[in-house]
Amino acid sequence: MPTVTKNLIIINVLLWVASYIMKSLDMNELFGLHYPASAEFSMYQLVTYMFMHGALYHLFFNMYAVYMFGRVVENLWGPKRFLTYYMITGVGAGLINLLVIYVRTQLFEASMTPEAIEMVYTEGGAILQNGKNYIDPTLGGLNALIHSTTIGASGAVFGILLAFGVLFPNVQMYIIPFPFPIKSKYLVIGYGGIELVAGIANFSFDNIAHFAHLGGMLFGIIMVLYWTKKDKANGKYFY
Repeated sequence: MPTVTKNLIIINVLLWVASYIMKSLDMNELFGLHYPASAEFSMYQLVTYMFMHGALYHLFFNMYAVYMFGRVVENLWGPKRFLTYYMITGVGAGLINLLVIYVRTQLFEASMTPEAIEMVYTEGGAILQNGKNYIDPTLGGLNALIHSTTIGASGAVFGILLAFGVLFPNVQMYIIPFPFPIKSKYLVIGYGGIELVAGIANFSFDNIAHFAHLGGMLFGIIMVLYWTKKDKANGKYFY
C-alpha cells in the first residue's frame, strides 16, 4: 500500500479509537465541522472534520474506499499530488456543505419571526446536546442545520472515486447486487446522479451530507481537468 493511502487509513482509525476511549472529550463535537453561525465553529474544522467518524460502519466503508481506489490513484500520481488532491476535495466538500446549509437556513428563516430565529440561535445548541429538539418542524429543522456537526471522509472519498473514474474509465467493476460488471466511468456517473437526486429530494434537511459528496466530486473534476491540461502541456501523459 502506498505511503499516503496507508497513513490516511491509520490516522482515521486511530482518531476513531481515540474518540471512543476519551469519553470525557467529545472529539466529534470538537473536530467536526459546525456551521459558522454556531458558537462551536472554528476554521480548523474544515480540515479536521474529514478525519472523524461516527459508527464503525461509517469508518469502515470510507477507509475501504480509500484503500480500494486511493492506492491506485496514488501509485499513478505519486504521494504529493494525491495528498494535495485528497485534502482539497475534502475541504471543498466541507465548503459546499456549508453553502447548502446556508441556503437551507434562509428558507427556514423566511417563514419565521425574528424572535423565533433568535431563540434557535441562542438556545438550540443546548437542546440538541441533551438529545432533544423543538417539536415545531420549522424550529427543529433550523436548529438541526445550525447546531449539527458534519463528520466523515466521504467528500474526499467521492473525490477519489471521481479521479479513478476519469483516470481508468473502462475498468470493469462488480458492484453488489448487480451480477454483471460496470465500467468505472458509469459507476461514477451513477453515484453522482444518486447523490444529486437524494440531495434534492431531502433538501430541507438530511442527516446525510449528499451535497458534500457532490462537492468532493466537483472539486475533484476541476483539479483533474487542470492537471490533465498542465501535464499534457509538459509532455506528461497519465491519462
